[in-house]
Amino acid sequence: MNYIYGKFKKRYKRFLVDVLTDDNKLVTAHCTNSGSLKSCLIPDAPVVLSPVKNPNRKTKFTWEMIKIGDTWVGVNTMKANEIAFKLLADKKLKDFEDLTIIKREVKFGNSRIDLYAESKNDKFFIEVKNVTYRHGDYALFPDAKTTRGQKHLTELMKAIDQGYKAAMFFIIQRTDTKIFAPAWNIDPQYATLLQQAYDKGVQIYPIQIQISPQGWQLHKILPFKLEKFNIDSLQDNEN
Repeated sequence: MNYIYGKFKKRYKRFLVDVLTDDNKLVTAHCTNSGSLKSCLIPDAPVVLSPVKNPNRKTKFTWEMIKIGDTWVGVNTMKANEIAFKLLADKKLKDFEDLTIIKREVKFGNSRIDLYAESKNDKFFIEVKNVTYRHGDYALFPDAKTTRGQKHLTELMKAIDQGYKAAMFFIIQRTDTKIFAPAWNIDPQYATLLQQAYDKGVQIYPIQIQISPQGWQLHKILPFKLEKFNIDSLQDNEN
């Protein structure tokens, strides 16, 4: 990929970011992430853009990642789905090594679930979320209230009732965190539903990815904490 490098200037209208490129041009790029990107909007931080091939798109670049301290953070939510599919296809996740079928965007109930998979004995629905929000050692999701995310958890619980297996893949595209948790301070309803889903049998996989302009690789599966806690009690700041 022939990336464009620059410095982050501002985000506005939710899906637009201004970047000053290394050759001193101010360009506007598309931001695929509909969340707040809390802890990621650092003025003048290094960023990477990918050029767009579609001549009809108004923005000619897509925002891919930003460097926070020494760590690259992947902000492109579409990348999370690609990563999840690739991990399954390449049998990189121990609990999913015997899959025989993997499909994307499969309808279930009133939603389209990101991934559907089958092994000899089981059928899975897997929802994928991109995680960028960091506070202290914690990777947190969501970074903005998500009624869509709540709906997906409800659908996964229905899938469990119908005999399927179900899982949440939280793709953490940064390596400066040590534990995953729902962001009770942002969306307590989502956090409560995630607890309920886990109790019902929805598996949770906080998948930490090491990403950079050179590519990505599986780093580790993080532990997680679902119990409610006060984020103000955590050490360190968000940056």
